[in-house]
Amino acid sequence: MNQNFIIRLDHNKNTSNHSRWRRFKYSRFVEAINKNPFASIGIIIIFVFLLISLFPFLFTDNDPIKLEIRSRLLPPSAEHPFGTDMMGMDIYARVIYGAQLTLRNIFVVMGIAVGIGLIIGSVAGFFGHIIEEVLMRFTDIFLAFPSLILAIAVNAVLGRGFLQTMLAVGFSWWPGYARTIRGQILSVKYDDFIVAANSMGASEFRVLTKHILPNCFVPVLVRITLDSGFVALTTASLSFLGMGAELPAPEWGRMVADGRNFLLNEWWVSTFPGLALFLVVVGFNLFGEIIRDWLDPSRIGR
Repeated sequence: MNQNFIIRLDHNKNTSNHSRWRRFKYSRFVEAINKNPFASIGIIIIFVFLLISLFPFLFTDNDPIKLEIRSRLLPPSAEHPFGTDMMGMDIYARVIYGAQLTLRNIFVVMGIAVGIGLIIGSVAGFFGHIIEEVLMRFTDIFLAFPSLILAIAVNAVLGRGFLQTMLAVGFSWWPGYARTIRGQILSVKYDDFIVAANSMGASEFRVLTKHILPNCFVPVLVRITLDSGFVALTTASLSFLGMGAELPAPEWGRMVADGRNFLLNEWWVSTFPGLALFLVVVGFNLFGEIIRDWLDPSRIGR
């Protein structure tokens, strides 16, 4: 009976601690928003962007790739809120469905960049010595080139196409994550709880995955939120240069490129997809500021 009472008491204590931790995190999140209320606009932009990306059919009934030559270059109207392009396709529907492609770009590129950066940064930071030197000098070679130039070079090797663009940007974006993860590992590598885990006979793999890497989560998450908008901009830039998605794919960068010859008279062809891209980049940057303030207690109260 006493044992059952102790078990229930421990369970209640753990539940209470978990509840207090959740309230603490929530209060920190509210405090981060109060500290920078303008940045909360980013939450709204990202929420709307995700909603449109996941459920585009809720926002338009028009087909984004339907050709209507007789309706080409029509100005914004009730039937076509954003007008039509030179092929008669509805720009509003293309902007809406283009959000799906942009979200897919961000997920694939971030997955590639974080995956490669995690492997190289973890191995370099944890094992050190000659392994670290070789991997970090290899990383410095990639950092010596601007990400867009490097993405163009990789894209030229892989060839034109939507998938090739995502791979090119992903392979050019990983060095920053490798250095971030390596720096975080070096900052906690010799802390007391790591030394204790080693003294208890934990394997190197367990120490790395169970004790070190979880402490690298915060800066990596903040970097992902801040980088996501620039990833969307980079992939759109490659499409603008003719290295990404091909017609009739509703890709924002390609849409801006297709309308650049009509800017003086048919301004809407490039303006609305460009505005959508602008809002996504701004939204992710503002959202990243809130995430940074929320997860970094040293920034609260500054």
